[in-house]
Amino acid sequence: MKRNLHLLIIDPQNDFCDLPASYLPDNPASRARHAPALPVPGAHQDMLRLAGLINRGRAGLTAISITLDSHHRFDIAHPTFWIASDGAPVAPFTEIGAADVRAEKFLPCHPAALPLALNYLDKLEAAGRYRLMVWPVHCEIGTWGNNVHDDVRAAYGAWEEASLGIVAKLVKGSNPWTEHYSAVMAEVPDADDPDTQLNTGFIATLAEADQVYIAGEAGSHCVKATVEHIAEHLGQPLSKLVLLTDCISPVAGYAPQYQAFLQAMQARGVQLMQAADVLPELLANASRGLGTDPA
Repeated sequence: MKRNLHLLIIDPQNDFCDLPASYLPDNPASRARHAPALPVPGAHQDMLRLAGLINRGRAGLTAISITLDSHHRFDIAHPTFWIASDGAPVAPFTEIGAADVRAEKFLPCHPAALPLALNYLDKLEAAGRYRLMVWPVHCEIGTWGNNVHDDVRAAYGAWEEASLGIVAKLVKGSNPWTEHYSAVMAEVPDADDPDTQLNTGFIATLAEADQVYIAGEAGSHCVKATVEHIAEHLGQPLSKLVLLTDCISPVAGYAPQYQAFLQAMQARGVQLMQAADVLPELLANASRGLGTDPA
């Protein structure tokens, strides 16, 4: 009998990929080429390996899900939200804490947003997972950067046509008042926004799988946050989760956090594999579907 092998691809989007010049199309509005807003070193090669795995093993994949980081230009984690005490813009990669805001080192551009921002920062820091990082405007809804890497998109399109299936797309990050690294739940869920709350339906879908292969970007942030939440709420042995380590890379400067995440997950039973290790499993599963392997 064919096994339920589910591939979860986290944020395989242009803005996160260190794409070569040949992948950068012209932007007629700026009369320059598009460029990734937040490229992760190694991500382009990760996506090429992942696309190759999908293309070669597509008949063995039962389901594919893709998460899509999708932000507005105005977002609490973008420079557009903040201003420094001297009126200067806040540069990307600036960390902002609740104490900084209370000391008026940084303030929301819109004064009315101050109580909401402080409430968010207090809750974020109490959770202890992250502190607010101001990222470059990225994965803005409707932009080239929000699109999926071309090779991955072509590969999953071929899977859809061959399997007569649909790749599930999970959009996250469109609530501008909370960070949403994890595809399963925002860092500080909004009681009035179900899209920021725990996605129990998707976790139940993963629970039905015999194996869940996980790839995407970035290993230090969105992959890490998503897998940690899945591990916390899956309610099953974590050995069914497989991190494809040669299809994941960390944000520059965050390699130690990524390695610590891998070690922590492995200690809890999550498997660490590479694409070449997974391909035989997919091919064997495809054979089961054809009836050539009765096991």
